[in-house]
Amino acid sequence: MQSLGKENQSSVSEFILLGFSSETQVRMALFALFLLLYLTTLVGNGLIVMLIFLDSHLHTPMYLFLSVLSLVDMSYVTTTVPQMLVNMVCPQRTISWGACAAQMFIFLVLGIAECVLYAIMAYDRYVAICFPLHYTLLMSHSICVKTVIVCWSISIAGALINTAFTMHLPYCGPYKINHFFCEVPAVLKLACADTSFNDRLDFILGFLLLLVPLSFILASYVLIFASIFRIRSVQGRLKSFSTCASHVTVVTMFYGPAIIMYMRPGSWYDPERDKKLALFYNVISAFFNPIIYSLRNKDVKEAYLKIFRVRRTA
Repeated sequence: MQSLGKENQSSVSEFILLGFSSETQVRMALFALFLLLYLTTLVGNGLIVMLIFLDSHLHTPMYLFLSVLSLVDMSYVTTTVPQMLVNMVCPQRTISWGACAAQMFIFLVLGIAECVLYAIMAYDRYVAICFPLHYTLLMSHSICVKTVIVCWSISIAGALINTAFTMHLPYCGPYKINHFFCEVPAVLKLACADTSFNDRLDFILGFLLLLVPLSFILASYVLIFASIFRIRSVQGRLKSFSTCASHVTVVTMFYGPAIIMYMRPGSWYDPERDKKLALFYNVISAFFNPIIYSLRNKDVKEAYLKIFRVRRTA
């Protein structure tokens, strides 16, 4: 395995990322659009992190996980979008073997971390709504820190396995990746070896890292909704539904395309469709997270107005 990896690394020095349309006008329009989305995503998620850090009222488990999610989203888009923007204005559109492997690994780490984080956040909402009197005990600071550590441990392990088995395959050329970054399904199409094992591995990892957290989320929300329907106050029901609706919306936007991408048979590969799916769970979901999940939140709005008033007065 090691000798094969060294042989691959020496024979494959770089890949070519085909990206999107080759027409200059289309590329420039897409460049402006994705640059705007990228900068807006950084500002929106950065604002959430700053507000949670500055306002002591937001130092709760829910907002701790929310700040981690915002940091993950900022890193997630930074792993792919800058490379995509450079390739839109640079005629070469090449990426070295090492940079491709690093991009794949980091992308998988952050993607898996987001999957696990959504499950942790669903559990947090379940405890808050179904066991409000025991919330501080069940979601103590030490438990929150441990769950975040477990989240990153699972993410690194899963990404390491997938990247290692993908990048150790022999690649005979042409080295043109029909994608805007080094994603596993697109890179596997360049391998000049049997990739059936990799397809099975992707399915197994997809089951463990996508379907298991999603099942956990669905189970949590079934119990949450059952608890909400037992609330006598209409206002209390609406408040609980509003809190949960944001999470369900974000989860649907992320998990749907990701499951299609990583759990379908290799024969269903469609590069144009895959690029659109990847945009959805990489760029679009990170762009909408601050809007759907945070900026419409009453506590976050109050924290923003309070900090803004303090800065303006100073």
